[in-house]
Amino acid sequence: MKITDFFKDRVFIYISYSVTFGIIFTFMNAFHTDLQLNLITGIIFLLMAAINEAWEFFRKNGFYNDLRDKLENLDRKYLISEMIDEPSFAEGKLFRDVICEAGKSMCENIAVYRKNSSEFREFIEMWVHEIKLPVSSLLLMTHNNRSEISENFLEQLMRIDNYTDTVLYYARSENAEKDYLINETSLKRVVSNIALKHREMLLMHNVTLRTAGLDLNVLTDGKWLEFILGQLISNSIKFFSSERGPEITISAKEFPDKTILNYKDNGIGIPDSDIPYIFNKSFTGENGRNGARSTGMGLYIVKNLCDRLGHTISVDSQKNVFTEFEIIFPKNDFYKFN
Repeated sequence: MKITDFFKDRVFIYISYSVTFGIIFTFMNAFHTDLQLNLITGIIFLLMAAINEAWEFFRKNGFYNDLRDKLENLDRKYLISEMIDEPSFAEGKLFRDVICEAGKSMCENIAVYRKNSSEFREFIEMWVHEIKLPVSSLLLMTHNNRSEISENFLEQLMRIDNYTDTVLYYARSENAEKDYLINETSLKRVVSNIALKHREMLLMHNVTLRTAGLDLNVLTDGKWLEFILGQLISNSIKFFSSERGPEITISAKEFPDKTILNYKDNGIGIPDSDIPYIFNKSFTGENGRNGARSTGMGLYIVKNLCDRLGHTISVDSQKNVFTEFEIIFPKNDFYKFN
């Protein structure tokens, strides 16, 4: 608390002091009291007023400065009500009671919100699992009757399957720590699984998939990594150039402190102006607006999952030439189990 603010807040009290002192001095003069007595009375009055104001300032200043320091050091500001000490003045006690009551009400509202959010997320997960059953059945029926069903129908059906996966992983991405298991995972196995899952889409679009240096193990969750690579493949398929044969290259290199997984396609690329924002939620960019329809959620979920898994993902691109993603897996013995 600044002393100037304290003085401004108590201007009316100082005016009252002055008026009171003036009245007392007037009455003392009216009764013809001794000048020295008047002077001593005035000094005593001013001294007591100064002591009272100093005491008022220092106890309030200590409380509010302590409150401000604690608030600045708190990561979660709404917990300040738990950190306030009992003040020694009535105004501070009232202020503390109000803050505590407001904090309690907010915590109750947050608890209700979290409960509703958790229930909605559980419902979405259950719905996705249920909807995937008929989608999987339709995919199986399509594979068994390829001569009777067009490739366009199969492609749209596979997109539905991919979109339901995206919904499921997005619902789980906010609480990924409850659903992943970090262990040594073979990059070759992960890439094989994801290539097998997307084989129909890759064949339909005549995509050449090249791999190199995948005989490495990294510390990650295989299921989440498969989803991450699946999103990259889906994006590549949507944004390939019609001027050249589509190619995807997935390779890996090992270093003393990390392993880098490189994913590269020869699609239409990403404009330089869009690159800083492609991991932002719901960002579609120039390609998403002009070409294939895009929700802007796929790469957002990819970045979110990489962050939670302790991986680093970056992107480089040249318009109409290539798009390249790098996923860095740090080497850390903390997650290894004997």
